[in-house]
Amino acid sequence: MTMSKNIDINAIGLRCPEPLMIVRKAMRHLDKGDTVTVIADDPSTERDFELLCVHMEYKMLKKELNDNILSFVMQK
Repeated sequence: MTMSKNIDINAIGLRCPEPLMIVRKAMRHLDKGDTVTVIADDPSTERDFELLCVHMEYKMLKKELNDNILSFVMQK
C-alpha cells in the first residue's frame, strides 16, 4: 500500500505570483492523491489557488482564513 505524501509550503510574506509558482512547481513532483498544504498572507492567493485547481484538475480540500493568514490544502 502506497502512502500519500504531503508538502508544506510557508508563503507568508511572498506576493503574487511567487506563491502560485512555488505551488505549481511542488505539484509537478507529486503523484495523484498527494497533497500540498500552504499558508499565505497575500489575499490574491485565494483566487490564484482556486483557478489553479480548476485548470489543473486538482481538488481544493480545505481553505481557511484566520487572523489574515490563509491556509489551503490542495490535492493532485
